[in-house]
Amino acid sequence: MTNITPIDTHTSASTTAGYGIAAPGIDWAASPAQQALRIATPSDPFVTENGATLDDVVLAYETWGTLAPARDNVVLVFHALTGDSHAASHPEIPGDRVGWWEPLIGSGRPLDTDRFFIICANTLASCYGSTGPCTFAPDGERWGTRFPAVTVRDQVNAQLRLLDRLGIDSLACAIGGSLGGMEAVELGATAPDRLRRLVVVAASGRFHAQGIAFNEIQRRAIMLDPTWQGGAYGEQQPAGGVALARMVGMLTFQSDESMTMRFGRHAVARYNAWPEFHGRFDIEGYLHYQGDKLSGRFDANAYLYLLRAMDSHDIGRERGGLSEAARRITARTLVIGVRSDVLFPTVHVQETADAITRGGGVARYWELNSPHGHDAFLKDFERLDAVLRDGVGWQATPPLARTSAVDETEAAD
Repeated sequence: MTNITPIDTHTSASTTAGYGIAAPGIDWAASPAQQALRIATPSDPFVTENGATLDDVVLAYETWGTLAPARDNVVLVFHALTGDSHAASHPEIPGDRVGWWEPLIGSGRPLDTDRFFIICANTLASCYGSTGPCTFAPDGERWGTRFPAVTVRDQVNAQLRLLDRLGIDSLACAIGGSLGGMEAVELGATAPDRLRRLVVVAASGRFHAQGIAFNEIQRRAIMLDPTWQGGAYGEQQPAGGVALARMVGMLTFQSDESMTMRFGRHAVARYNAWPEFHGRFDIEGYLHYQGDKLSGRFDANAYLYLLRAMDSHDIGRERGGLSEAARRITARTLVIGVRSDVLFPTVHVQETADAITRGGGVARYWELNSPHGHDAFLKDFERLDAVLRDGVGWQATPPLARTSAVDETEAAD
């Protein structure tokens, strides 16, 4: 049994004040299991891909399972755009809330906590415990839009620093969907020597033009909200802009098939919080509901930063293009597309697997025949079960003999 004790606490005013809260007015609370580590200090700053220097960076994270003595059974999970580190509940915590990948993480599940030590960190520039636009800058004020732009590569490099701080040199697997899938495949190209298996779900090796276009509409929805105030909105979240952005996003997360099945042309809406214009279809009420829900739990500036990070995604940048970058990926790779995905059409997803194979790597493409669009990776758990077990190497990894849970010391106030 190997214990993990975070080696550094974040007790400076600039970080402690920003830990454990999303932003003013945001309805979100960290799981009691969430911890945090400082991954950058003035003596060891984090330098972004665009050359900005951050000398105080904290990442929040959660873990499940037991770390093997050889520290070789670690699975790193990357969350999606508005996700957090809480990928699954912790059975030892009474009343702990359900996680976004709950059916996939736990004893006997594809990400088996009897075999693997699972880590999921809140990504850089998000608003759920890690450093970003809604945490505090060295001057004691929130970063806001003064926070430097970050790329998917930056987010991956930040998580590699987290692994370094935890004393983890290699990963049994890295896995993620959507933005998390972008980070997973970028990790495969950035640090191939640290990764044995790779699972990329509903994502590709580079973002495409239509995806960037959808993201720009969402950004403009927020930036045109008068309460955004150039990002300096203080205590008043630009809720209308965030809600409208999320409504646009929902059109990319779901498909015509799924919306038709669920809502059809039903003219009686179950959600009526928004003013109607000569009636309201049920699908309209659903979009209003999703918009209001996100505006109550996610920071507007963080949303802008993460959308732009998605736009940056291209494993081939400064590496000679996609094909050359794919040659760097040595992990045994599973790439999963969704037949009805609007945000990541399967042609782009399969292109990534093909590029890895052409480059001499071992990659398999598997397509989920689902009507649920991009969101299928958060819904079709039973249909993903077997293929994910294969992708993470479940059969090749025997269960650990467990005597007690890993001892993890809280590293934040």
